[in-house]
Amino acid sequence: MTTTRPADPGRAARAHSFNAAAAQYAANRPSYPSALFDTIEQAAGRPLAGARTADVGAGTGISTGPLRARGADVLAVEPGEGMAAEFRRGNPDIPLVRGDGNALPLADATLDLLTYAQSWHWTDPAHSVTEALRVLRPGGTLALWWNTHALDVEWIAQSLARRGRYLGFDPVEVHRNAHDRTDLADPSGRLDFAEHTLRWSRRIPVDAHLANIASHSHFLVMDAPARDAFLAEERTHLLEVSPDGTVEETYDVLLLVARKP
Repeated sequence: MTTTRPADPGRAARAHSFNAAAAQYAANRPSYPSALFDTIEQAAGRPLAGARTADVGAGTGISTGPLRARGADVLAVEPGEGMAAEFRRGNPDIPLVRGDGNALPLADATLDLLTYAQSWHWTDPAHSVTEALRVLRPGGTLALWWNTHALDVEWIAQSLARRGRYLGFDPVEVHRNAHDRTDLADPSGRLDFAEHTLRWSRRIPVDAHLANIASHSHFLVMDAPARDAFLAEERTHLLEVSPDGTVEETYDVLLLVARKP
């Protein structure tokens, strides 16, 4: 049975919040390791080079650029005006169309690869699964992935716990849900996802890490004084454990891959 995502009154505001912070998003969000794209190729059974690809919820192009660099014939699909404008500034040679995963502006059975980097959770699988199956050719591949927090790294677990207390969520539960997305990705069961996890990290200044945090939707919709107060306190905590002013953000990329029959 197909399940529709439950209503979330704040969801639309959070989804649109990225448009006003697109430059901040582009400058501070993490990218993805090359091993991710190797794994996608292996799972798809073909190289990215020459693959007719659509990257949906492309945002500012953090995933689209590497796909193009690997030789994919890639089209970006992005619903947000501000994010699309930032995408075009940074990737003037990559075509982009406005649209979202619930109603793809793409022809039937034309894609070798359909990708969603950090964006499938903004769709309603009751529609986006049907759309994915529509636009992929037989044997084509749907790849969904997320950078998730490495909670076995002590400073990350402590930082996320402080964030959770401030925002009112349980970070362990969020982490558990992030690593149990196979059923959530397609409640209808029409897609048979294989799951892969790849660890990687980047070392960046504390202020860049805080700017990354601030680019997440829960903080973007927050009153600026409250957000700034939290980030100032978090900066103090981080400098206690990283007095050199840098942190190593460690991520587990969760990749879900399914082939269209």
